[in-house]
Amino acid sequence: MVQRLEEFQQTIFATMSAKAAQCDAVNLGQGFPDEDGPASMLQIAQREIAEGNNQYAPGPGMPVLRQAIASHQRRYDLDVAESEVLVTVGATEAITATIMGLVEPGQEVILIEPYYDAYAAAVALAGATRVAVSLQAKGDTWELDPAAIEAAITPKTAMIVINNPHNPTGSVFSSETMCEISRIACVHDLLVLSDEVYEHLLFDATRHRPTCTYPGMAQRTVTVSSAAKTFNATGWKTGWAIAPPPLLEAIAQAKQFLTFVGATPFQPAVAHALNHEQSWADDLSRSLEKKRDKLSAALRKAGFRVHYSPGTYYLVADFAALSNTTGMDFCMELVKDRGVAAIPLEVFCDHPEPWRSKIRFAFCKQDHVIDEAIRRLS
Repeated sequence: MVQRLEEFQQTIFATMSAKAAQCDAVNLGQGFPDEDGPASMLQIAQREIAEGNNQYAPGPGMPVLRQAIASHQRRYDLDVAESEVLVTVGATEAITATIMGLVEPGQEVILIEPYYDAYAAAVALAGATRVAVSLQAKGDTWELDPAAIEAAITPKTAMIVINNPHNPTGSVFSSETMCEISRIACVHDLLVLSDEVYEHLLFDATRHRPTCTYPGMAQRTVTVSSAAKTFNATGWKTGWAIAPPPLLEAIAQAKQFLTFVGATPFQPAVAHALNHEQSWADDLSRSLEKKRDKLSAALRKAGFRVHYSPGTYYLVADFAALSNTTGMDFCMELVKDRGVAAIPLEVFCDHPEPWRSKIRFAFCKQDHVIDEAIRRLS
């Protein structure tokens, strides 16, 4: 294995899912739903396969999907052209191609920890250096720390990666903080990669505002999203990057040598969902809010401190009152002794100590699955 990838062994998601299977546990670790997306979307994919739409799509993606993505952004009062959209093999490829296409070897990329582990791997693949800046606690949730982010900037800094709504904490960053982050990016002439895959999974009347809508950000932001979380289609691996043409050209140049193109028959199906299934996505969000509340109450009853999650489909629970072990050890004990799998947040950090007693539960499961997890935890 090359040196730059030595630290990246099996992902924590694969590790905990394998342990869950071994222990016949309820898997609330890996973040994937156990129900399908809109029936009309599934039917269109089946029809596309049956009618022979199974060869390479155009490199940037099928026009029908690029147009649908551009139209989708109008909900945020954004005027996006089809030429500013690149279809990718999931959001992860969009993230990797963005970093590889826009960051030079030896430059630095600021990651907000706890961070999705694919960010760190993408930085390593680009031959760049990651600089981790921790979220700061704010009440029962977390917020970006603009002062710490600005202090981490050096002449080598090329990009900041922001995930909002945030995985793994479920936090949603305030407009005031995002305005300050935007000011910092403009003053230091930095690119911003904004991962917004959970843009539709918001609760308690929380509303999403894309990073590119903040002052000075339109020309320096790459927005990434996907059908995976919005339409319960994680296995379709259909995502996208939206950026001004000069940035998108560099991203596409990297992307073409990663996968060349994505799965063709899924693209018209995702386009249909974006155009016609927003009400399905809204219903999903309302359903998830109820699941969040049910699991939160059960975890509190079991002795955890539960943090507030206004977005994503994750809950962070603190087990400090129950054990003084590490997050990894606690999760291993939990899956073995109680038959419930969770994910330790410390594995997503370069500075793990503040996060060692916090673990993540995914509540994107059917009610009977969550009920069984609650029974085991209690």
